[in-house]
Amino acid sequence: MPAADLTGTGPLRRGTALASTYRIQLRTPASDPDGRGFILADVEALVPYLADLGVGSVYLSPILEATPGSTHGYDVVDPTTVAAELGGISALRSLRAACREHDLGLVVDIVPNHLGVDRPAANRWWWDALRRGPESPYFTYFDFDTEPANGADGRIAIPVLGSPEDVDQLVVVTPTDTATDTDTSDTDAAEAELHFYDHRFPVAPGTGGGTAQQVHDRQHYRLVHWREPLLGYRRFFTVTGLAGLRQEDPAVFDATHAEVARWCEEDLVDGIRVDHPDGLADPVGYTRRLRGLAGEDRWLLVEKILAPAEVLEPAMPVDGTTGYDALRLIDQMLVDRGGQARLTELASRYCGGPGDEEQVHDQSARLKRQIVLEDLAPELGRLTRAVRREAALGREPSVVTGGDDEEALLREALVSVIERTPAYRADYPVLRGTLPAILDDLHRDRPELAPVLGLVAGALARGAEASSRLAQVTGAATAKAEEDRLFYRLGRLVSLNEVGGSPGRMGMQVEAFHLAMAERALASPLAMTALSTHDTKRGEDVRARISVLSQLSDEWADLVSEVFRTFPPPAEDAGYFLLQVIVGVWPERDDPADDLRSRLHDYADKALREAAVHTTWTDQDADFESAAHRWIDTLLDSGGALLTPFVDRIAPAGRDNSLIAKATQLLSPGVPDVYQGTEVWEDSLVDPDNRRFVDYEPLRSGAVARGGHPKFALVREALRIRRAHPAAMAAGAHVPLPVRGPAAADVVAFTRFVDGRATVGMIARRRTAVVGAGEFGGTEVLLPEGTWVVRPDGSSISGRVDVGDLLAVSPVVLIVRSDD
Repeated sequence: MPAADLTGTGPLRRGTALASTYRIQLRTPASDPDGRGFILADVEALVPYLADLGVGSVYLSPILEATPGSTHGYDVVDPTTVAAELGGISALRSLRAACREHDLGLVVDIVPNHLGVDRPAANRWWWDALRRGPESPYFTYFDFDTEPANGADGRIAIPVLGSPEDVDQLVVVTPTDTATDTDTSDTDAAEAELHFYDHRFPVAPGTGGGTAQQVHDRQHYRLVHWREPLLGYRRFFTVTGLAGLRQEDPAVFDATHAEVARWCEEDLVDGIRVDHPDGLADPVGYTRRLRGLAGEDRWLLVEKILAPAEVLEPAMPVDGTTGYDALRLIDQMLVDRGGQARLTELASRYCGGPGDEEQVHDQSARLKRQIVLEDLAPELGRLTRAVRREAALGREPSVVTGGDDEEALLREALVSVIERTPAYRADYPVLRGTLPAILDDLHRDRPELAPVLGLVAGALARGAEASSRLAQVTGAATAKAEEDRLFYRLGRLVSLNEVGGSPGRMGMQVEAFHLAMAERALASPLAMTALSTHDTKRGEDVRARISVLSQLSDEWADLVSEVFRTFPPPAEDAGYFLLQVIVGVWPERDDPADDLRSRLHDYADKALREAAVHTTWTDQDADFESAAHRWIDTLLDSGGALLTPFVDRIAPAGRDNSLIAKATQLLSPGVPDVYQGTEVWEDSLVDPDNRRFVDYEPLRSGAVARGGHPKFALVREALRIRRAHPAAMAAGAHVPLPVRGPAAADVVAFTRFVDGRATVGMIARRRTAVVGAGEFGGTEVLLPEGTWVVRPDGSSISGRVDVGDLLAVSPVVLIVRSDD
């Protein structure tokens, strides 16, 4: 859709709402062990601070009613109401009023793909669907799989039992009776519940008589062992506590978006961020309906992970993605290609492979295959049935069933298609031709699949259920294989192992970066740009420090060798991966460690289990995990003599990287999001670590500003510049400045042009660990005509500027045309 015009009068056209966003993670008091929480009233109290900082819009994590005790809000159980514990609709209205008073917009995250069902009683739609089955008005809301061919005798299979024999542990409970598995013939089924330890399930009317086992056998659902390949509903990836919704049904869309519609009708929000549209049956159709609901003027973003060569589907009437594609570009620009050979050698030595593009591609395909056959086996079975059913239309009845050999071939063909798909899903119109090419290649490479490839092609050609099921399974497989497994195995440079990242590529030349940003300015000027999110695996400052290893690869190699000799890890691949992260968060000499030990233990558990090499989530190796904890403890207790000097060596360049990355994000095309607390240095790791509470008191009180914190000063200046120049930021071109001299390749300099006039820009020097400020002397930047003010120091420059003089103290400055 056309880029928005900030000069209009619609919801997003009020002043500078689209200048930037500030992301806040809400927490209910019940989710916080200390009972504090962070609710809508707390956000309202932050509004004056955020306005002074220069923020354009407040950006909220999901605010609808979520599973009791949820720490993130993405497990919504009631999409029809703002969570009471967060303050309810009245608190949202009050926050909106406060934002308007301070000329701030308001953006809210919504979750259309799924609802939380981990606690069935908390979700009245799910509870009623389980209780009454197809007679429930909510039964069609969920993406249930009740075909008898599913293996669950036509009932909804729910994987919750610890073993197949645990069905004997079921008990029937009523409000007046104690738990019992004896005869309950007089039980009122409207009140009775079926319990499996802490798990509660409804009992259908008229089915309460007999033993607990007999009651269970009469329900519309069937509790099964969690390891069985039985599943009665589409999940969010492999999370059984999140059940997929059928947003392709207009009635479901209307019901699940009633509260969102109220926000739009009352003009309570300026923008909507859509979580995981790739999980939906029809993302394009969904976004069109959402645009119709929200109106043409509201900002719509989709959390869409784009492959490096992929573009956002233009048929989706949205303003862009949530910014992982921009994150990838900025992170790559800060990596020194000079370290590639040594880092590749180290990855081959310690991690069993070079970590280059070929290995990443091969491992991704192999892991997608493994995940589809194992973790996503129920989804593969459902897809296979859909293909056979649709391919059989108009054919002989034998096509519907097929023999065992043909069934195995059909599954193999589908797995092969999935493992070769280069994006999360290939059914977007912009990716037209991808699947035909894959099928054609399979005909050539796997001739034994020829008998069933015709079935696959015939089913996909109809563009019906089989097509959407394939896309949904492919997206889940790709996310699990890459983000949640491969990116915890690859060790060449873990700062590149990020959501939407491209770790097989090592670095990006400055001129290529500028061209990529110029293309973003043309194609998606209102897309979000991000550096840290609630889902990033390492915060922006941690990644910035780790990337310095590419500048000092020989010194890094020496450190690794000495650490492994002195403190041998339980496994070298795990140790090499974790050591990069440890170096990324290791405190500098005079900084306290605080709770670093427990945070690193938690991170190691998650990283090792996701990698699934030495331990997994489902088959945990307690001995190996304990050994990893002991190794981390040893480094914390005794490794300072090795790690601290090295960290002191790289930390200044890490801070330089952070400042360059932040300035680039804040002034580049798109709408930058400042994730909570990242206006200062912070060392977050993967969730839930990156969702910790932020201490806002020193920020609100002005103590940080008075202390001259370099990142805070930069962020505040850049955000204020964006608010002062909305036209240049929203519609301005990204134009690199001419740079000449011996260090030109390491200068990042650009301005934003609007109406043929340069307005704002930045100049930075990179690779600061190996190229000192003095070495930029004689390298010049040619500024556009006019006089420019350097922010924040206020000095004036014009014409040709010597980079060594300009950046003698700081690695980056912002520039603003003096007459703007």
